[in-house]
Amino acid sequence: MRRRRTARPLRRLAVLAAVLGLAAGAGVTATAAPATTAADGPQVVAQYRTSSSSGTADQAEPWFRLVNTGTTPVQLSRLTIRYYFTAESAGTGYRFSCSWAVRGCANVTGTFGLLNAPTATADRYLEVGFTGGAGTLAPGADTGDLQLRYHRTDWQRLTQSDDYSFNGAQTSYAPWQRVTVQFDGGLVWGTAPEGNDPGEPEEPGEPGEPPSRALFDDFSYTGHTDPRLAQRGWVVRSNSGGPGVPGATWAADNITFPTSGGSTVLNLESGTNGTAAGTEQSELYTSSVKFRNGTYAARVRFSDAPRSGPDGDRLVQTFFTINDLQAPMHPDYAEYDFEYLPNGGWGEPSNILYATSWETYRPDPWEAVNAHSEERTSFAGWHDLVITIDGQSIRYYVDGRLFGVHGEPYLPERAMSINFNQWFIDLAGQTSTTPRAYDQQVDYVFHAADTVLTPQQVNALVADYRADGVAFQDTVPAS
Repeated sequence: MRRRRTARPLRRLAVLAAVLGLAAGAGVTATAAPATTAADGPQVVAQYRTSSSSGTADQAEPWFRLVNTGTTPVQLSRLTIRYYFTAESAGTGYRFSCSWAVRGCANVTGTFGLLNAPTATADRYLEVGFTGGAGTLAPGADTGDLQLRYHRTDWQRLTQSDDYSFNGAQTSYAPWQRVTVQFDGGLVWGTAPEGNDPGEPEEPGEPGEPPSRALFDDFSYTGHTDPRLAQRGWVVRSNSGGPGVPGATWAADNITFPTSGGSTVLNLESGTNGTAAGTEQSELYTSSVKFRNGTYAARVRFSDAPRSGPDGDRLVQTFFTINDLQAPMHPDYAEYDFEYLPNGGWGEPSNILYATSWETYRPDPWEAVNAHSEERTSFAGWHDLVITIDGQSIRYYVDGRLFGVHGEPYLPERAMSINFNQWFIDLAGQTSTTPRAYDQQVDYVFHAADTVLTPQQVNALVADYRADGVAFQDTVPAS
């Protein structure tokens, strides 16, 4: 029950290849674009200093103050700061921390992104933002210190002497044009690296013809007994076992396909009455274990609250790829997860989204070798999730934004399946015996074998599949 429009001629694969080559930005020089300012934006100046002035360091420490030089108050939640730097390698991941902030570190956020046009001095950026709790910036006032830092996830030393925004000589606050400030996404201060002005529309590129080896499914099924599910390589789980609450049931009839927004979606329902016998979990996965490098994408709706009954259970809502663990600590294991915990768990008090890349593990006694990125905030609602795997790194994107990068040690050695499940970590989060039910929904799933696409190109290809009336396609050969 998808909306259709007239099919149009598809473009050639050569166009897609050319676009991907341009997106790599190879050979772009490190010249800076002239600073531009939004005509109707506020007047804000970024002052910068470094608290780590060495060319190499255990962590970078860019500190900021924002000054309102205009005549009207500015809501800080509408401002972001970008600090531009060069990654040590394509697979290097970074973690952000706030050491101290006058407005409160709880009101300061930090995420990392990739530049559309990498230069010799910048291919990543740290974007600093504010929650509503940071308040407003009055005319003539400044934010006070934002004492920030970031480090490599492997805790190796980083080189900052070649970073676009770094100035080792600036150890006292002063205006600095090599960081940018954005208001509602539009540039109001500073000069970005050439070709990377914030607020410029991203070039999604021509989507091209669908890759020759791809899986696409928009989940246009009638129910868990629809014979097309098995014909198209899907398994509705009903066997017992982990993960989750011991003794819980994996209920096949909890996989349904309701209509949402005019289209059918996959719905995974999980529920409990506070007992193991009364706990049902849900999972759908591919029977084929044939997916390895390339692009994985799904549009997923996470839920913070149950559809019915009391809230508070510690559960996990997922999109992931995985293969079997052949022996404890076996090096050929692989797993790449998006895991959302709406009510916390695993030592976390509230909602958190993890992106985790696994090398291996041992179940007893427990030992894990993995890398993870996380954000502690609500992700309730629909989100575009993308994982890309090439010969150098695993990258995770949420709604087009780079969420995490993990490196070479975690690359897959064997093919995997594609999975969605929703399960309970334990029954300690909510002890009521009143029944409750939680929903996770999936709009579509997509995989391009051995082809790394941007999130924008994924969106364009999915739109083309649907415009051309393609509900399902699987041209990925068996491994």
